[in-house]
Amino acid sequence: MRRLGVIVALGALLGMFAGVLTASPALAGRGHKWQLVPATPFTIPAGFCGFKVRVTFSVGKEFTKLLKASDGSTVTLVSGSLKTTLTNLSTGKAIDENVSGPGKITMHSDGSVTVAAKGHSGPQVLTPADAKRFGLPTVSVTAGALTGLVAADGTITSLSLHGHVLVDVCSALS
Repeated sequence: MRRLGVIVALGALLGMFAGVLTASPALAGRGHKWQLVPATPFTIPAGFCGFKVRVTFSVGKEFTKLLKASDGSTVTLVSGSLKTTLTNLSTGKAIDENVSGPGKITMHSDGSVTVAAKGHSGPQVLTPADAKRFGLPTVSVTAGALTGLVAADGTITSLSLHGHVLVDVCSALS
């Protein structure tokens, strides 16, 4: 159950939610072993922005490819087109963002997970404590290289952005 929590947290971190690692092999793909990822709407709880944020997808054409590394880790490559609408559920105010990535998620044999995104990605969702620790907004869309490491227990041990914050979602929707 703890591993599922880590996967869900990483999905939110990259705007790919839990479907990234659970896409059905029966879905149509792009080339050998690429699988379409269902873009599943979700809600970010009020504890992150002070209000609930609904995340829906106007374009959901992202694909994943699962690879097994020789050290026993599993690598998920993510590519394609993903556009999201983020809506403040209290006011109805909404913004549209391109969060197409690409990205790579590595599930290590010890249960830790490394995430790496390039280009536009998000929404990144961090607890207020983690946002302060890493100098990022609690909910954001970023541009550039974003790399994070999540321990097997679900704690974010490192997070770096070599780029910039495109949108502080909480501020933009206030």
